[in-house]
Amino acid sequence: MGRSLQCLALALAFAGCGRDTGELGPDGGGPGPGGDGMGPGDMMAGSPTAAELLAAIASCDNVVGGTFARDSGGTPEISICGLTGAVFWKADLDVDCDGIESPQCNLTTDPAYQAETAATDSQGNFLDAAALPYVVVPGISGRFDFTANGLDMGSVVAVIYQDKVVYGPLGDIGPSAIIGEASYAMAQALGIDPDPSTGGTDDEVAYIAFTDSAVDPIENHDAAVALGIMRAQQLLH
Repeated sequence: MGRSLQCLALALAFAGCGRDTGELGPDGGGPGPGGDGMGPGDMMAGSPTAAELLAAIASCDNVVGGTFARDSGGTPEISICGLTGAVFWKADLDVDCDGIESPQCNLTTDPAYQAETAATDSQGNFLDAAALPYVVVPGISGRFDFTANGLDMGSVVAVIYQDKVVYGPLGDIGPSAIIGEASYAMAQALGIDPDPSTGGTDDEVAYIAFTDSAVDPIENHDAAVALGIMRAQQLLH
């Protein structure tokens, strides 16, 4: 999304644009240094509720990808479904802790830790899983090609767990046969244990990825929230 459209989305949500929001703090509860934006779990008046969004994806009438397993060696039974302006899937949530090393995400806390993410921020740095709520998309395969379905790194996703809705970009690419993964900060914002070794949840988590919706810069969480709410409202009408 270009800066003019980003400003439009922010203007609709905050009645103003032009400030740098920065990233969220490592505890997921507020903006990081230089940021004055809303935290990852903060929702604004008029935002679609979890119940409203779940009702919109109650059935899968248009399968566009799959099938995927929740975990390595699991049964492939999850499909990606198509909607006008979005695709969605319902899976679990495994915690991704890759990218910038932090007290929460490193080889000690996560034996599978990798220092890189598929996406980079506006400074060319890998993403900070402990600070930025983001979603992992399966790698391109015969099951699903996210780029052919209007998605890219930075595309906004509404993640729904119980009564919570958190918005964030696609920020990393995972195995091509597994689905259901999001960053430490996303898990924390949803009220899910974010520990990369023992956390996550096997309960159902829904992901609605909006096509042609890339946030620029990808680390601007306020922009992701504003654009996500706008696209979610469009989905419901």
